[in-house]
Amino acid sequence: MPLDHYVTLGRSGLRVSPLCLGAMTFGADFGWGSSVKDSEAIIDRYVALGGNFIDTANMYTKGHSEKIIGDHVGRDKARRDRLVLATKFSGNLYPGDPNGGGSNRKSILAACEQSLRRLQTDYIDLYWLHNWDKHTPIDETMAALDDLVHSGKVRYLGVSDTPAWKVAEAQVTARFRSWTAFIGLQIEYSLLERTVEGELVPMARELGLGITPWSPLKSGILSGKYTRQNAGQLKSDRGAWADAHLTDKSYALLDELQHVAKQLDTTVARVAIAWVQGRPGVTSTIIGARTLAQLEDNLKAPDVKLASEHVAKLDELTKPTLGFPAEFAPLFPMVQNGGTTINGESAPIAPFVPSQPGDHY
Repeated sequence: MPLDHYVTLGRSGLRVSPLCLGAMTFGADFGWGSSVKDSEAIIDRYVALGGNFIDTANMYTKGHSEKIIGDHVGRDKARRDRLVLATKFSGNLYPGDPNGGGSNRKSILAACEQSLRRLQTDYIDLYWLHNWDKHTPIDETMAALDDLVHSGKVRYLGVSDTPAWKVAEAQVTARFRSWTAFIGLQIEYSLLERTVEGELVPMARELGLGITPWSPLKSGILSGKYTRQNAGQLKSDRGAWADAHLTDKSYALLDELQHVAKQLDTTVARVAIAWVQGRPGVTSTIIGARTLAQLEDNLKAPDVKLASEHVAKLDELTKPTLGFPAEFAPLFPMVQNGGTTINGESAPIAPFVPSQPGDHY
């Protein structure tokens, strides 16, 4: 699937590329990102190949990420209008100011104006709540966001890194009050982070949220540079964030990814991204690249066609523990279906219910 084979995001008509360009690494302010020149080259190559979906946040590289995008794209209105620019609020860039971040009305409106200035545009296509602010009622957040949409400064809304129950409250509240609802859910999702399949993924599919996974390569662990053979020899530039995941389980997965990549004449990174992109509910996977070479490799992931046996093996190696009630849910059809098949799902009759019609009190 090429970048210009667009998909609609969630319950909306917004067309986006199947791979989204993540801009968290734009700017070297944290010591490991891309230079301004390299960031611009990455944007140009992504757009030249048909990509139209760029994702950043107000706090990425202290605001420099947004500024790089604004300087290179925002000031060219014709080019900017062809793109779907997404950014996030919640991050506080102003030490000592309690309203400098979070999700209250004051902070949201200020953050939006600041992002518009850095991006050099008069509207944001997709505005994400970056993470849940437990100190602000969700109806205050949704009302403020709805005002931004009606003002024309924001086109669509999304939510990131927030518990499923709180997203559900926000979504239902918005619909009952005729406010603008979320169309996207941004969550960490990879072969090494599948616990989202317990609550977040089913919630998104039920409530019309297109899933845009971040870190499909788990901070580079699944990029292909780490192998069982070089275990302990390579140190991640992200330190403990990535090193903690270099475990026996990860190396077993990497062994299988290498095996699949060799069979399909592709790379480990592409296989890992293709697996994420093929998950139910996933719309557009966010890829981050610090170099053009990384970008070129990752952008070929949609061309990888995993066989059912490949997916089954990868699923088996990474099966998560989902917790209650997700772990209990496979038993429900046995209790509910009465031995019949419903929507293609069959289950035997539970041993503690009647086996024949009328065989009950």
